[in-house]
Amino acid sequence: MLAAASLVLAAAGLVVMVLGLRAERRQVVLEERLARFAQRPPSLDDLELAVPFRHRVILPLAERLAHFVLRFTPGASLHRIEQRLVEAGLDGSLRPLTFLGLRFGLALTMASFAIVLTLAGSGPVQYRVGLPFVLAALGWIVPNAWLSRRIAQRKRAIQRALPDAIDLLVISVEAGLGFDQALLRVVEKWDNELTREFARTLSEMRMGIPRRQALRDLARRVNVDELNVFIASLVQADQLGVSISQVLRAQANQMRLRRRQRAQELAHKAPIKMIFPMVFLIFPALYVVILGPAIPRIVEAFR
Repeated sequence: MLAAASLVLAAAGLVVMVLGLRAERRQVVLEERLARFAQRPPSLDDLELAVPFRHRVILPLAERLAHFVLRFTPGASLHRIEQRLVEAGLDGSLRPLTFLGLRFGLALTMASFAIVLTLAGSGPVQYRVGLPFVLAALGWIVPNAWLSRRIAQRKRAIQRALPDAIDLLVISVEAGLGFDQALLRVVEKWDNELTREFARTLSEMRMGIPRRQALRDLARRVNVDELNVFIASLVQADQLGVSISQVLRAQANQMRLRRRQRAQELAHKAPIKMIFPMVFLIFPALYVVILGPAIPRIVEAFR
């Protein structure tokens, strides 16, 4: 009886296991087939994890810190930060308040790190007291230096692209296109910092902003001397009714002259910049190669 019952239970268990595996396989196949024809909506967790870490944690924390710092920051400084972010091309991705919070957060983090180092180590009192202040000042200055470098790189790229863009504008206008269509041709031709600003200007004009105001906004955003002169000439020509092709031709000649002068200026600066690597890198090696064999003889002569 026990043997028969054991056999029955074993057979029943085997049947149940086989049916379970078949049902699981059928469910897996069904899910695979459904996944081919339908896409499941993402969950809230998936949507939150899809956002970058800096947008989820770092930037909100920086804004909270900025609200505290804003009490001690004058409005002119905040306006200056906003203008610098616009000149760097970061006005759409970074707000002035967030940038101010990032500076304060970095300074606070580096000062805390310095305090931990001074408490864990040993050294002079001046070192242990001054290190947090030095690192805090460094954390406050580094973001501003990074922003200044980005502004300089962007302005340099716009200066390099401006003469070619004006030449294409001259060719397009003299071929019969209007100024807006010629500007669109420049935008379609290249993809750089200048053409992105031109595209933004065209979008503003399509939304109903007058051309003069859109061009003035462009000059304010970029803040490059050559582009400011070019836009001022266009606005003045539009106000006085002067032929825009003549203005563009004169500005193209002027831009080529300025590019040649800038290249000559850099060429004149090159010898001065070469002095430091020659003195500290090239001359010591030459002295070692030339005077090295004579050093043992000089030493023996003075013995």
